[in-house]
This record gives sequence, structure tokens and C-alpha cells, in this order.
Amino acid sequence: MSVNQTTAPDDVAADESPAKAGRSADRTDMVGKALGLLVLLGDEPRGASAAEISRRAQLPFSTTYRLLGSLTRDGFVDYEPDGRRYHLGLRIFQLGQRVSNHHGFAGTALPVLRRVTEQTGEATILSVRDGHHHLTVNKVDGPQMFRVTSDPGHLGSLSTTAVGKALVAFAEDAEREKLLAELPLEPLTEKSITDRDAFRAEIELVRRRGFAVMDEENEAGMRAVAVPLLNSQGHAFASLATAVPVFRLSLDGLEAHVPLLQEAAAELAARLPQR
Repeated sequence: MSVNQTTAPDDVAADESPAKAGRSADRTDMVGKALGLLVLLGDEPRGASAAEISRRAQLPFSTTYRLLGSLTRDGFVDYEPDGRRYHLGLRIFQLGQRVSNHHGFAGTALPVLRRVTEQTGEATILSVRDGHHHLTVNKVDGPQMFRVTSDPGHLGSLSTTAVGKALVAFAEDAEREKLLAELPLEPLTEKSITDRDAFRAEIELVRRRGFAVMDEENEAGMRAVAVPLLNSQGHAFASLATAVPVFRLSLDGLEAHVPLLQEAAAELAARLPQR
């Protein structure tokens, strides 16, 4: 005679009722939604209203408003009463700094970036890839009055920037092909590359030369040159750039800094965790 036994599902502990498991799943889902709102706010440097965030997140307004309230209370989000807009809060900055320190971008990379800036007299920028964007993780401004606006935490285009092109060109083969096929080619200036075949040709040029150039493609009046930081397999895990206003340095003059950047990139590649 056999006895039928009911066993708990794999994701429910034997001493946990289905009702409790359901509430736990709901809480996890709400955490995911809250994190999604933070990601959306990260793409809005001027902030956004609750209604705008609700539409972008495709969540009910009541849910969005409640989550924003909780995030504001805990310091992850700031609320601007005058414009009724939400911004990322100081708590996010603090966590970001800890991540930067953990990866060595602050303590290890900063002295190298400062040395490059001392020799070029211009801004030096260190970036990593974040999906279809590049993320500025460190920057040292030059002594000149005119400064580059790509501060740490800035998310920028991969297709219109020198750091972005370097990250795409020296990505793993399969990942590079995926980016070349799927990357949005948005026109930020009249010089931005928006044709996919032209962008593929640009990336092939970057691979042959070993460095990437941006000449007013991302921002009118600015140009930059970037080199990849390569891991032991020869793939980029970060990129290093010098950026200047066009009135201060010609393209040839900018490219003359490539050997200095490559030397600094090799030093950073040996020191930084290659994640």
C-alpha cells in the first residue's frame, strides 16, 4: 500500500506557508520595481515628475508614488518641491563612491589620471561599459577654465564618444557583433554617425589603429581621443581618454597624446580589477 506525500515546492521552505511565500515574492517584486525607478532616474539628470517616471516604468501612478516616497524617506531619492521633480539622492552617490573605491577607480586610478592631466594640461576620463552606455567612473579636470562636463556617474553614448568606441571596438567578439547590430545610433550632433555600415567601418578603424577619436560627434565644440584598457585576453574592460575643446587643440595635436594614454592604460590594466 502506497502513501501519497505532499512535498513543498523547491522555492518554498517546508515550514513556510504558501501565503507567506506569496508575500515574500511580492516584497521581492517591489524591491525590483524600486530599483527600476532608480535606474530610470539615473537617465534623467534634470530629474522627472512622478507622472513621467510612472509612464516610463509602465507602473500604476499609485505604485510609483508610494515607491518614490519610500526611496525619498531613505535618502536614495531627493524631491524638489518647486518643480515637483525627483532626483537621485545622496545615498546613491555614497554607494557609488564605495563601489568606485572597491574597484580601485578612486585610490588606484586617480594618481595615474592626475599624472596624465599634468602632462597634457587637459581633462582625463576613465570609463567602463554599462549596457548600451559608457559610465564615467573617474575624471581629472585640466587647469584650463573651460572644463569637460562628463563627471563621474555620467552615462553617455557608446557610438558618439571616443571612450565608447574604444569599449565597443575591443569588446569580446560576440559582444562586439551584438553591439554593432543593436546599438542605438542616435544623432547628438550633425557629425554623429547614424548609419550602421559607417559605424561598423569606424569600429574597424579603431581596432586597426588601437585608439578611438571623437570629433564633435557627441558635443559641438569638443573632441577627444581614447584608448582601451585590455585584460589578459585582449578585451577592453575600461577606456581612458583625453578630452579638449576644439579651439584649444587640433585633431593631430590630440592624437599626439595617444602614446601617453596607452602607457597609462597599460599601467591601469595591471593595477585595476579586470571585471
